[in-house]
Amino acid sequence: MSPTAPARRLRLGLPRRVFSQVLLMQVAIAAGVAVLATGLFLAPLSKQLDQEAERRALAIAQTTAQDPQIAEGVLTTPPTSDGPVQREAERIRRATHAEYIVVLDRNWVRWSHPTTSQIGKEVSTSPKDALGGKEVMEIDKGTLGRSARGKVPLYDAGHRIIGAVSVGIAYDSVRARLIGAIPGLFAYAGGALAVGALAAWLISRRVQRQTRDLAFSDISALLAEREAMLHGIREGVVALDRGGRVRLFNDEARRLLGIGDEAVGQTPDEALGAGRTTDVLAGRVKGTDLLTVRGQRVLVANRMPTDDGGAVATLRDRTELEQLGRELDSTRGLIDALRAQDHEHANRMHTLLGLLELEMYDDAAEFVGEVVGDHRATAEQVTEKIHDPLLAALLVGKATVAAERGVALWVSEGTRLPDRLIDPRGLVTVMGNLVDNALDAVAGTPHARVEVELRAEGRAVVLRVRDTGPGIPAGQRELIFTEGWSTKKPPAHGNRGIGLSLVRRLAERQGGSATVDAADGGGAEFTVVLPEALREPELEPAVRGESVEPTAVAEEEA
Repeated sequence: MSPTAPARRLRLGLPRRVFSQVLLMQVAIAAGVAVLATGLFLAPLSKQLDQEAERRALAIAQTTAQDPQIAEGVLTTPPTSDGPVQREAERIRRATHAEYIVVLDRNWVRWSHPTTSQIGKEVSTSPKDALGGKEVMEIDKGTLGRSARGKVPLYDAGHRIIGAVSVGIAYDSVRARLIGAIPGLFAYAGGALAVGALAAWLISRRVQRQTRDLAFSDISALLAEREAMLHGIREGVVALDRGGRVRLFNDEARRLLGIGDEAVGQTPDEALGAGRTTDVLAGRVKGTDLLTVRGQRVLVANRMPTDDGGAVATLRDRTELEQLGRELDSTRGLIDALRAQDHEHANRMHTLLGLLELEMYDDAAEFVGEVVGDHRATAEQVTEKIHDPLLAALLVGKATVAAERGVALWVSEGTRLPDRLIDPRGLVTVMGNLVDNALDAVAGTPHARVEVELRAEGRAVVLRVRDTGPGIPAGQRELIFTEGWSTKKPPAHGNRGIGLSLVRRLAERQGGSATVDAADGGGAEFTVVLPEALREPELEPAVRGESVEPTAVAEEEA
């Protein structure tokens, strides 16, 4: 036998869908408000009806007490069922639809009553206040049951109190009016509840569309997944609202952009300051895979608008990839230089072999001396003027590459740089970029020449790279330092337009500057100033039997 399916248990509680829960809660709120409003209206209505009945009874009593026949009858006739007081009181009672009108003397004896058998008897409730000259309104119970009463004193012609008049309005009529008002109140409350339910349904439908008919548990799960995804991915994510303000960002964006929690609610201009990164996030620069530089990082940014008028920007760190690409370019250049040197070395070896076979030994020795002397002269020329080994090695290598490309690379006579650089790698990056750009600019032109000048001015380092290329138009001399701007064909590993931007960023990070002007005789001249690039010179200790020159000490103290 197949096992029987387990019986489904009835689940009590709120529905799971957001639409259903919102509708149910809003209808419940509307119903509660309608019931509360009806109750709050009925409570004062009952009191208002009581007061209205009391005032009406008091008004009838005042009118009756003003009738001269009533006062004259009390003074001149006995209390009988067919006396003038009874007749006049009954006439007024029927005309006003009062429950009773009782006229009594100062001895509390009735002179009129709807039940004639009560005439001549004392009243059941105390008339002391009315006999004392006061007007009384109250809800009380007498021989005819519960009623709204009004009591006033009865005066004779000399304005002396000779009795009182008590008028009662049946309380059942007051209650009937209250009960009669309830159906109307319920009708109004029902109409308000219907309108509220319709409004609740319309709002719930809108909520249903916006939440895509999800349950609260689904929304909670989505939020948890979003937080995990947002902070778990290795790309920076920045969300902007329709006003262009930062709505949220993940941990990677915090690291790449260098911002904190205070950036939430700010525009990109306020959070990041001016720059290409700000322009990309704000949507002022269009495109995909836009290159930008933030601090020392090279970023690839993409911006996607959202349906609510905002946008989401993603940021990828390409710093290491860009460095690898540049190292690849340098390696390829070095391989080309080595290939050229190998070709040149083979030619020289063939020449040397020919001289030896021809037994021209003196010429062979002279040829070898010239070749070795040229290379030694180039290296010595660089190292005599530039004492930092990294920069010297860079220029020697660039000289070989330049020679292969038919470009003369010269080190200016004014070049003097001591071995006291604080950040030699940063200056290597700056000079390597500028020399590479200069070589690219003059390659293939007649009499191609690149001149490098490096000199120390106090603790500052001034680097100038001049070339004989076509130069930079005046209108583009600031534009070339913008991320992504380049006139060259992109390499295989990525985009161009980063080198000069990095040069300026590295210079500005040290409080310096990077500019370009026209060189004398044509071409371009790039100038980079690094104010705090050199360490203070160390004072050499005095050797036994020797003294330190006073001028050296003075310079050190200065």
